Amino acid sequence: MGLALGWLLLSSPAWAGETDPLQSAMWSFHQTRFLGEAPYEFDERVVLTAPPFAEDSRQVPISIDATALGREVVRIVAWAELNPIPHIFTFFPSGPVAPRIALNIRVEQSTPIRAAVLTRDGTWHVGSTRIDAAGGGCTAPSAVRAQAGWEEHLGEVFGARFPQGDGNRLRLRISHPMDNGLSGGIPEFFIERAELRGAADEVLASLELHPSVSENPTLTLQLGGQDAGQHLWLRDNNGNEFEAAF
Repeated sequence: MGLALGWLLLSSPAWAGETDPLQSAMWSFHQTRFLGEAPYEFDERVVLTAPPFAEDSRQVPISIDATALGREVVRIVAWAELNPIPHIFTFFPSGPVAPRIALNIRVEQSTPIRAAVLTRDGTWHVGSTRIDAAGGGCTAPSAVRAQAGWEEHLGEVFGARFPQGDGNRLRLRISHPMDNGLSGGIPEFFIERAELRGAADEVLASLELHPSVSENPTLTLQLGGQDAGQHLWLRDNNGNEFEAAF
């Protein structure tokens, strides 16, 4: 019995002892889904910020800052554990784009929010917070579709650069209903991919979006340098493509 127990302890994954700081019953399920069998740690260097209470469950701002991990970051995955569609986004920062992002999301009820940051050594670094909410943000009717002529503005991008340190902060608002298929028999209709491209159309960073992102989504990125040739390319799940330069 003692030998068998010792073998089990030695063969357990390195991350088996990590204790969820939020004590969520759904952590293990989502950890397996998004991180697989890779090692992970709950890491204070991944700063996940959100309001403690969602005043508007359809528009909840969150921000993720993994710059303390430096240039070792290759991917950031975020999810809301108790949303009907938990996955929020997967972000691939590179080049002049820092591992830092902010956007608005929907929450259906009070929920843990996670940001998992993969570094080059194959380890996930997890930041956590909790949002309290009255609920209904994912199943509420779209405010965009209630506006006359919204189709004429589909894909419009409003944004600006703001100097910040040696680089700048890029803040954007994109006109799109981001339908999640959970309200009024309206099928999914959402921006599924965004790419920040350079002057030669090379991809500097990419972002995979999911319907937990708010309608008319806002997006903030931190960029190094002052390359005026950078532009944003977007595609929704109906194949519509949009571009904007700043």
